[in-house]
Amino acid sequence: MAKPLVIIAGPTAVGKSQTAVELAKRIGGSIISADSMQVYKGMDIGTAKISEVEMQGIPHYLIDVLDPHEDFNIVMFKEMATKAVDEIIKSGRIPIMVGGTGFYIQSVLYDIDFSEEEDDPEYREYLAGLIDEHGPEYVHDMLEKIDPKAAKNIHFNDHRRMIRALEYNRQTGELISDHNDECADHESVYKHCYFVLNDDRALIYKKINDRVDKMIEDGLVEEVKALMAQGLTMDNISMHGLGYKEILEYLDGKITLDKAVDNIKKGSRHFAKRQLTWFRREKDVIWLNRHEGCDPISVMLDELGKKEIING
Repeated sequence: MAKPLVIIAGPTAVGKSQTAVELAKRIGGSIISADSMQVYKGMDIGTAKISEVEMQGIPHYLIDVLDPHEDFNIVMFKEMATKAVDEIIKSGRIPIMVGGTGFYIQSVLYDIDFSEEEDDPEYREYLAGLIDEHGPEYVHDMLEKIDPKAAKNIHFNDHRRMIRALEYNRQTGELISDHNDECADHESVYKHCYFVLNDDRALIYKKINDRVDKMIEDGLVEEVKALMAQGLTMDNISMHGLGYKEILEYLDGKITLDKAVDNIKKGSRHFAKRQLTWFRREKDVIWLNRHEGCDPISVMLDELGKKEIING
């Protein structure tokens, strides 16, 4: 019998975490974070990490599990998330995977094996050097010439995914966009419901802007200073996250604080747009459009009952 899995995805700032907690309370669920940054300890404000109070007693997995000096990648995520799914089911609860990183969700949902691909640290270092010397747009142009479809879905400020796409092509001779399309055709190994929470785009953008302003008010600059005091720099993958690299640039004297804040807002809006593009390509997705009057919890409970993931 297939294992149950509930997925709540969607763009940044749409309210996934709160919705997931509410659903978990209703169905006896535990939450697995599908986020590439919330795994890091001490990176709370810039990642909009859910607080212990906001968790309302619901068990959460893959939050605060790594030191920010450590690298984190999709192979690690899949291994940790799959283990969490099994632990949650064994405890008699229902696993709810929550996040906006579609690629990570896909790896677990369709049991995609990435472990055979070897890292190419020299090539990665070479590309990182090109970004430092010529700017990220230069390396993005390289990707666009090789894989236009991937370049369209990866912003030039997303250094990690941009480098990974070029590295994948160098290792395999194939396009990462073709690989992603092929993965989307896989059958899931779980009895699942895949929900995408959405809202009016203007409202999402306003929430993003308000969230960034609150991050600054809550001490994002001080959080980055504390991370720098631990020896963290742009050489660490953890510091490539939205909000952290911009504040690093400010603290390095490269841009003003106002410019850093503006860049975070702009980057977050672009990120939300790319997330929605990704989820529109996914199959068997149930859209929860709040701006069309949808009550997400009611729809989710109904769909989970239909698929017999919960009783009625």
